[in-house]
Amino acid sequence: MVTLFNRSGKRNNFIKKQQPRPWGAPRNPMSVQGSWRPLPMDKPLAFITFAFVLFGLIFTYSSSAFDSMAYFKRQVLFDFLGIAAALFLWQFYDKLQKIWLFKPIHLIYVTWVLLTVVLFTKPIANVHRWIDLGFFNLQPSEIAKVTLVIYVADYLSTVQGKLSKNWMLMVKPLIVTAITLGLILVARDFGTPALMTVVVGAMLFAAGAKLKHLAVPVLVALPVAVHQLLFVEYRRERLFSFLDPEAQAGGAGYQLVQSFMAVGSGGWFGKGLGNSELKLEYLPAAHTDFIFSIMCEEVGLFGAAVVLTFFCWLLVRGISLARVARNNFNSLLIFGLTITICTQAFINMAMAIGLLPTKGIALPFFSYGGSSVIMTLVMMGILLNMAASDAAPKTPLRDDYTHYRTRNR
Repeated sequence: MVTLFNRSGKRNNFIKKQQPRPWGAPRNPMSVQGSWRPLPMDKPLAFITFAFVLFGLIFTYSSSAFDSMAYFKRQVLFDFLGIAAALFLWQFYDKLQKIWLFKPIHLIYVTWVLLTVVLFTKPIANVHRWIDLGFFNLQPSEIAKVTLVIYVADYLSTVQGKLSKNWMLMVKPLIVTAITLGLILVARDFGTPALMTVVVGAMLFAAGAKLKHLAVPVLVALPVAVHQLLFVEYRRERLFSFLDPEAQAGGAGYQLVQSFMAVGSGGWFGKGLGNSELKLEYLPAAHTDFIFSIMCEEVGLFGAAVVLTFFCWLLVRGISLARVARNNFNSLLIFGLTITICTQAFINMAMAIGLLPTKGIALPFFSYGGSSVIMTLVMMGILLNMAASDAAPKTPLRDDYTHYRTRNR
């Protein structure tokens, strides 16, 4: 309790008269400090996301030879759900981390359950990769990309700086990674495990692991990769057709040859939106895995360069944010999610122009599909939250209506 008068009977001049409450100000000024304030938005990330969503919708409509409006409407729905999730995570992801279910290890457990359940679902295109939810098919491997990065970032944030001295600290995240990617591989998906192996390796290296230590798990995984490439018939055919696609233009190399024709016929500025000829059932998966080939045909090398520039911008922006993050977890999570999106994009584009063997891996933001689009936007929402959390003031903001008792302390 503050004494208004001192022992001599003189008034305490340190006590200032409380100013009248302006219109609209809270009755309890102390409540302002605890009120919700929206997190700031990282403008470069927001602009990149908006541009990708817009371009993705345009090319989803343009690359669909038949039933373009049907694909477009469904993609709009997927984008709407993804944007809603991104906006929610932008503001509240840091708070969700405190909830029991959203603890990284619990997210991994849920992911393992989904990856196991999908093995017993009805096969689509002779593979078990989707869970039919009615209005769209959920692909658990897309969820696994996000949860695995979150778990690895959380674990490495606690041991960062120790990996170079104690390589045994890598064992736990590598076991979790192996189980997760093994379940995906059982579902006959080789592209996602290959992608996430690169991502997890990059995160370990960024956290301080030495290359000689990373060589050990690579040597362990190498026989598995060789077996999947050489002893699984359709993958072996894809690999050999990649080495000489023209020799198998009527068989395993057909898709890659048609992709070459689409990319090459676009020239510098393309044939114009909607004017692709290869999408007319000549190039399979034109609106999904090979949408980049149709983009090259319709907007040419210039348009493809613009898309590539935006992905490079996202990569640079993400790494820049990771370098200035306020803690290890934020830094590694930003780095991991950025590497996941950009590496997947670069693999898809390299596949379309024949630099890598053909593989069913989507182009983020562009390829038609619910799980891919939604989870990519979920990753962008988490990136926006991490960027906003790092940009927010470290101490609570004080308002102009501070109570006199706190002002005199």
